[in-house]
Amino acid sequence: MPLFDYVCEECDHAFEALVSEDRKPSCPNCQSGRLARQLSRFAVAGAPSASEGAACGTCGDPRGAGACRMG
Repeated sequence: MPLFDYVCEECDHAFEALVSEDRKPSCPNCQSGRLARQLSRFAVAGAPSASEGAACGTCGDPRGAGACRMG
């Protein structure tokens, strides 16, 4: 099963999902099926460059610190 990155078009929640051919993913935050598939970024060792930004330290949201409103 491939792993895809998505952003929910209803609540703007970013997440990853393992997707099989017979199942459509839904947002884990609001259960909407209106999703935009994103380009996956591969993990690399070292600190992110200034243009990349770091994931949220609280939840790992790829949009960066504070994007999830958790911390």
